[in-house]
Amino acid sequence: MRRTATGAAVAGLLLLIGTACGSRLPESDFEDRATPAPRQSTAPIRVGVISSATSPVGGSAFTGPRDGAKAFFDRLDARGGIDGRRVEVRTCDDGGSGVGNNECVHRLVDEDEVVALVATTALDYAGASRVSRAGVPDIGGQPIGAAYDTYPHLYGIYGSLAPREGTPGWNGELYGGTEVYRYFKRVQGARTAAVVSYNQSASAAYARLVTQGLRAEGYRVVPEQVDFALPDFRAAAADLKAQGADLVFDALDTHGNARLCKAMDDVGARVTAKVTNVQNWTSTVPEDYKDAPRCRNALWATGASRNYEDVGDPAVREFRDATEGLPVHSQWQLEGWAAARWFTDAAKSCPPSGVTRGCVDAFMNRGAPYTAGGLLVPVTYERLAEPPRTRRTCLSVARWRDGRGWVTQGDMNTNCFDVPQIAYRP
Repeated sequence: MRRTATGAAVAGLLLLIGTACGSRLPESDFEDRATPAPRQSTAPIRVGVISSATSPVGGSAFTGPRDGAKAFFDRLDARGGIDGRRVEVRTCDDGGSGVGNNECVHRLVDEDEVVALVATTALDYAGASRVSRAGVPDIGGQPIGAAYDTYPHLYGIYGSLAPREGTPGWNGELYGGTEVYRYFKRVQGARTAAVVSYNQSASAAYARLVTQGLRAEGYRVVPEQVDFALPDFRAAAADLKAQGADLVFDALDTHGNARLCKAMDDVGARVTAKVTNVQNWTSTVPEDYKDAPRCRNALWATGASRNYEDVGDPAVREFRDATEGLPVHSQWQLEGWAAARWFTDAAKSCPPSGVTRGCVDAFMNRGAPYTAGGLLVPVTYERLAEPPRTRRTCLSVARWRDGRGWVTQGDMNTNCFDVPQIAYRP
């Protein structure tokens, strides 16, 4: 569940201030002598990117953040790198398994000795504790599991307020806000929401969390569960139509979403919004939903980063220019780009003597909100002894329109609500 923070972003560099020791040599011995500059390495700065590029979920499901981060570093190197040092990106595909993830962590952290991990996107982040023990900052990763709310030195793209002392959240419980549901209630006037899931444990658990949040915001909830092996999406679509659902949320994969949308079109189910998440915020919508034109144009996405289609924004424009050659664009690519920028700002804070894990971690752990030049809703990492009961939370919202793509709905820094924080177990 994403975390957001209030307040303005604070960007800055750490200033290295040296103090001179006393000397017994006469003053004249120091005349006309230039102070030697600190020795600075010209060797590449090595970072690692772990992604489940091949996994049971699908070949391209987890590659967006990796591609965005690589695009940022390629452009950075073309412009001289970090103080003249090139950033060398070492990638590792963990195959979507815990064993593979541990192997990637060993290779990158122990053998390649990377300064940091960037834009980690792992289906099973089994090596997270090992990364933390090694003191390697992991910057801007996607919080698919609970690792970024569990361990120190790990900094997910959406921030965290949890103690991060080896146990997820607070005594094993994480907290998420209801801002998405508040938005559709306040701005779109929605009152009834369907939640569609598989009869599979992870899907059902997420559906329960969505249902809990919707009910906290006063919605009437229509649960729809389909068989994972032989899903009857048409029956689910017919029922949510009969129940008068304004919104449809889901705990499905992209393929399941497309089939549900087609079924909704087939039975004539019209809704205010078919709400999806940041992972499905991509340019492949016309292909993914080619058989469901009505439902396709009811797709909405929510997240905590600026719409990758907002090319009028300078930071987004830079991202789009650098990724012009990619066949697909996505919100996860933009967030991977933001993660790489976050690492770069951290590395630039290091003293001239070199970029180290310690100085990068100090920048990440300083408690100041970060926005990656306005690409992110202000992100912060704090360690609160008790979980917040309410929080002011902002969100980015976009709606799909054929011929226009994802159209931003309001500014993400003003789409803000004071909402309750709902406890759940990962």
